[in-house]
Amino acid sequence: MAMRKKERKLVVTFHTTADAMAMEKACREKDAPGRLIPVPREISAGCGLAWCAPLSCRETLIGLMEEQGIEREELHECMLR
Repeated sequence: MAMRKKERKLVVTFHTTADAMAMEKACREKDAPGRLIPVPREISAGCGLAWCAPLSCRETLIGLMEEQGIEREELHECMLR
């Protein structure tokens, strides 16, 4: 079985599930890349969901969160498949 190659990704964590869901909705409306993923408590003691996207989208996603009033917990760079 072939494993997918790990890549460095941007992971945005949230304090609340409402903010994670707002991020998903805003990104779909603006055609911004990424997806919601579950995250372990070591990364986020918040809602347990994070937005995962290519590193190249950092500024776009930060601007989108500011525009939409979405509160983030932290930005991480992680190796993910």
